[in-house]
Amino acid sequence: MAGELTVGAVASRTGLAVSAIHFYERRGLIRSLRTAGNQRRYDREVLRRLALIQVAQELGIGLAEVQAVFATLPDGRTPTRKDWEAISRGWAADLDRRIALMQRLRDDLDGCIGCGCLSLDRCAIFNGEDILASSGQGAVRLRRAAKRRA
Repeated sequence: MAGELTVGAVASRTGLAVSAIHFYERRGLIRSLRTAGNQRRYDREVLRRLALIQVAQELGIGLAEVQAVFATLPDGRTPTRKDWEAISRGWAADLDRRIALMQRLRDDLDGCIGCGCLSLDRCAIFNGEDILASSGQGAVRLRRAAKRRA
């Protein structure tokens, strides 16, 4: 098993806790082999998978979506550069949408977000008599604006 990494080595190389590595393995995002003594060993390409997982999480992309992307790879192989380019293109539109939403939230953070809560003094200007209550739950005005921009 030369060239394979122990869980401690993987943790050291990735900066992840051993428990996180085991968690990703239980979720099926990475795989290990077992030695005759039943110790885990990881192929070096697990480092690339874990790097992709870490990048996705930094971007706010959930593990379920990462798992779905990994499931599209033949034979569960590790993403290549070409794969990463396709994956990142696929995530770009969603990230752009979320960036635009966050910019709107940042710009309007001190005003009413149109949720119908009437908790702000100025909220009556936007939602007098709680008229948005009949339009749905949550930030109704924000969702409407996002749909108009889409």
